[in-house]
Amino acid sequence: QLQLVESGGGLVQPGGSLRLSCAASGFTSDYYAMGWFRQAPGKEREGVSCISSSDGSTYYADSVKGRFTISRDNAKNTVYLQMNSLKPEDTAVYYCTRGCSGYLDLGFVEVWGQGTLVTVSS
Repeated sequence: QLQLVESGGGLVQPGGSLRLSCAASGFTSDYYAMGWFRQAPGKEREGVSCISSSDGSTYYADSVKGRFTISRDNAKNTVYLQMNSLKPEDTAVYYCTRGCSGYLDLGFVEVWGQGTLVTVSS
């Protein structure tokens, strides 16, 4: 059964860091582009980052560029999102996905995780 399970969300102060993890099961994640999306309260879901399957190229939304880093550990079938210098506007439910593109649009997503909540507040 295809499954993506996110973890690592929580409450953090502005300027702090969190690392989200996404454990994949039922498929080999290194064969697929893997991504992170987020949805803030009252807003549409948006793309955050994507890592390709072929050469490990990475893509980021302008709002997180320089602060967030996506990576993958193929041996663990896990994808990560390291988030530094967090801002209150980063508060959202973060979703791991199988499938994404460099344009970070929703059209390439094949499988969604259940999401993990990140709250940035003092």
